[in-house]
Parts: sequence; structure tokens; C-alpha cells
Amino acid sequence: MTASSDRSAASAVSMSAGSDASDASDASDASDVGAGSSKSETAPAADSSGSAAALAAGSSKSAAALGARRILFVGGGNMASAMIGGLVEGGVPAAQVAVIEPAVAARQALKGRHGALVTFEAAGDIGTDERFDAVVLAVKPQQAGAALKACRVLLHRNPEAILLSIAAGLCVELLVSMSGGHRRVIRAMPNTPSLIGEGIAGLFAPAGTQASDRELARAILSGTGAVVSVDQEHLMDTVTAVSGSGPAYGFYLIEAMTEAGIAGGLEAASARLLAIQTVKGAALLAAGSDEPPEVLRQRVTSPGGTTAAAVAVLDQRRVKASIGEAIEAAALRSRQLSDEAQAAQGTAT
Repeated sequence: MTASSDRSAASAVSMSAGSDASDASDASDASDVGAGSSKSETAPAADSSGSAAALAAGSSKSAAALGARRILFVGGGNMASAMIGGLVEGGVPAAQVAVIEPAVAARQALKGRHGALVTFEAAGDIGTDERFDAVVLAVKPQQAGAALKACRVLLHRNPEAILLSIAAGLCVELLVSMSGGHRRVIRAMPNTPSLIGEGIAGLFAPAGTQASDRELARAILSGTGAVVSVDQEHLMDTVTAVSGSGPAYGFYLIEAMTEAGIAGGLEAASARLLAIQTVKGAALLAAGSDEPPEVLRQRVTSPGGTTAAAVAVLDQRRVKASIGEAIEAAALRSRQLSDEAQAAQGTAT
């Protein structure tokens, strides 16, 4: 493959701020990531005062696990930048990390933030003697086919590298096909709170994946938050729906609470602060408690009180059921993204 052919597909590598790499849908999989099907690999901090320390500890573990391994990001958007930041801040030398990003401004921003980071405009610009231990696909699912086609020669030169995809919906077999047969593929789904080190990522590795490959993927992801593994690939659609798209649900709630506060006579700034801090505090309280959310809710819902009146309206309006339906819709869309990419792949082939 020539450098010019790589550049013809280079535009597929760019990733926007709310990229569908997480369909975070955004950078950013319904309903049952149960105890038997998933396990948490990295626990987030339970309180705001300890969150920075917990993140630093997680990042340091990532650096220790990565050692001298080299990582190449295909796409240099917000999610890739957040993951790189977590690695570098955790002690991974920036020189061990490289990015393919066709946009000049994005490359300059990455260099400005991460210093010795190595950047390339296209896969064809990477020297034939360059070796990588992991290639992170950080583009939108609609761009993945062209991006991986441009990287086929590179992957062929690096057969031992894992291909870690954070593109929403794309199944392992499709990624193998898009990459020209590279079989060391692992799927992940981070979310946008990774941008501030408070993210969570779902991780799926096919049966037969080497333990060292799993650990490498986990180490790359844990620099920006928690990691939850699922043992069945279809559950990645649930992960995408719950946490990949999930930040939008939180913002939706904050938006509604703020508007209600303003409608009730509060100044906009006060209503916004009250809504944000209340949602944040509730999340931190839940994270630091061993009790399930329904118990915590019941504890602030006195019979005949103001909260009981509010919850009664939510129940009457089937808000909980509506959230479940919304998550089902997001999971369905995740599956459709894979089907659409599969159809496009067949057309391209």
C-alpha cells in the first residue's frame, strides 16, 4: 500500500468531540451485564477528594503493566486524547505513544498537550521498521472500514499487536475482516467522562485471547477510569447503551432539573448549580455505599413528604420504564451500526 493510497483514506481517521467511537455516541452496549457476565477491573473513587488519588493509582498500575510497549492510536480526537493523557499522566513516556491523525490542527493540539508524542498524517508515513504492541482504533464506526484498510500493511508488519477497537457496535469478526485478517482483536467501549479521568469502559475479548493481550487492553483503558469485562460479545451493545450513551442521560436529567428550577423562580446559575451538584453528590453517595440505589432512594423518600410526591409523579409517568426503553433503543442502534458497517464492507469489497 502506498502513502498516497493511505492518504486517500486518511479522512476516515479523524474523530470528532462526541465521537461514535463510544457512540459517546461519543468516543462514545440492554440490559443485563450481571454479576455472572461481567466483572469490574478498576474501581472508581467513591468521593471527590479521593478521585484524583485513585485515578493516579490506576494510571500508575497501567504504566507498570505497559512497560516499554508501544501504542498507536488510529484517530486523534477527544477520546483518543483522553486515553493518551491517562497513559502519559500515569507514567507512560509520550514517546511510546503514536497517533495517526490527518488533521493538522488536531496533530498540533496533541503535540501541544502531550509533548514527545509521535504523530503521523497517514499510515503510509510510518517507517517499515516501526513496531507497535497495540493499535487502538479510535474513529467513528462509519469511518472504521476505510481507516483499517489504510492500516492493513501496518498490521501485517505487526502481527503480534492487539487491535483494540473503541468504535461503537462493530463486532470482532467484522473488525477482523476490515483489517485484512488481523485476528488479535479486542473490543472496548469507553465514555466521555474519560476526558476528566472519571470514565468507565466495557471490555470484550474473544475466547482464546491470550491473557497478556487482555491485560494490555485493560492497562490502556484503565488510565482514564474503571474497566468492566463482559464474557459475551452481544453484551457490548448493552454496555454501549448503559454507559457509552449514559452520560447523555445524566445531562438530560440535569437539563430538566435546571429548567424546572428556573420555572420555579430560581436564577439560572443557581438552578444549574443545584442540579449539577445534586446529581454529582447522589452519584458519589451511591458509589461509596454498599446499599443498592433503591434503598438509598427510599431513605430520602419519607411517606407523605415532598420526595414521595415527586417520585409518585415519576412512577405515574413511567419514567423508569421509559429509561429502560431508551436503553433498549440504544442497544438496538449499536447492533444496527454493525449491520450497516457489514453491508458497507460487502459493497466496498
